[in-house]
Amino acid sequence: MMALLSLAIGSFGIGMTEFVVMGLLPNIAQDLLPAQWAVSHEEAIGQTGILISLYALGVVIGAPTIAGMVARFPRHRVMLGLAIALTVFNALTVFMPTFGLVGASRLLAGLPHGAYFGIGALVAADVLGPGKRAQGVAFILTGLTVANVVGVPLGTFLGQQWGWRTAFLVVAVVFALAAVSIAAFVPKHPGEPGRTLRSELGVFRVGQVWLTLGIGAIGFGGFFAVYSFIAPLVTDVAGSPEWAVPIVLVIVGLGMTVGNLLGGYMADRDLRRTLIFGMGAMVVVLVLLALLSFQIVVLAVLAFGVGLVSSVLSPAIQTRLMDVAGDNQSIAAAMNHSALNIGNSLGAFLGGTVIGLGWGFTAPAWTGAVLALIGLGILTIAYRAERVAVAA
Repeated sequence: MMALLSLAIGSFGIGMTEFVVMGLLPNIAQDLLPAQWAVSHEEAIGQTGILISLYALGVVIGAPTIAGMVARFPRHRVMLGLAIALTVFNALTVFMPTFGLVGASRLLAGLPHGAYFGIGALVAADVLGPGKRAQGVAFILTGLTVANVVGVPLGTFLGQQWGWRTAFLVVAVVFALAAVSIAAFVPKHPGEPGRTLRSELGVFRVGQVWLTLGIGAIGFGGFFAVYSFIAPLVTDVAGSPEWAVPIVLVIVGLGMTVGNLLGGYMADRDLRRTLIFGMGAMVVVLVLLALLSFQIVVLAVLAFGVGLVSSVLSPAIQTRLMDVAGDNQSIAAAMNHSALNIGNSLGAFLGGTVIGLGWGFTAPAWTGAVLALIGLGILTIAYRAERVAVAA
């Protein structure tokens, strides 16, 4: 159990570093883009959303390359190395003085993300044994969801009170703790000596892998289109004070925690129905958010729903990807996070774009609903193609 908790500390840090930016976008924009802030708050916040996209780009680049290159090495040593890298790269964000250099540090911080979750999920799945793979994946993801209950709201509060860089200092400390814990408690876990980057990349010849990645990259983008701009949704749309932002983030995190545990349980019993339910429910809750978010209590309830349905999908998508990837488990497990962070980048970019166009802070919710609907369509195509292949 201590081994799994050690890995979960790292996933807590990843959840915090990925999502704390979203609650601090106005603060970062005011500090790093003062000229744009003076002209238009909306444009400055929209431009600062690029930091979210750069982190996501780092995940997309790092997940397949790092996971493929380290598949042959002992997994306990790989996890330690990744935790150390996450510590260093997040510490850079604390000290970088300009918007461009902060952006570079966010790109670097994203590189180890996918490999950490992917390889950690394989370790957890082996520990829990057959028939509980999705629950093993969900256990590692629990650190991420708890980060949204505790770490992200706390980091947002600290960032609002003592400067946004304080949040990333806390993140770096969390990763340092994770590295120490992994070194102390994660037992030896062999890699796959015969695996090479070239053989792992063979996973991209599988059509179902591409379809599953599309579900995460596009469908899950609906969540990030809203979550990336949760701060102005609370303050400008619902008319609540800034201190309400961390509270709403806690509520989203509670939804994510419940959804993650529920999703792991549901996916182990009926993966197909879990995916269809999760993606369909995301469409519905995002439409309701766009229509009804002008009152803070209603917004809070719907924010819980957004967190819940998105996290029902997370372990389900990763389990589906591992099912269709064959022998390429290391890179498949990591690529899930590439897909989700393409969704992060896409959602943040499109959300920032519609805000920058002057369509208002509810426009990202409509954008997210469209993305989720497309994800549901890709899921339908994937299962139909699978049935045709089996029949043939």
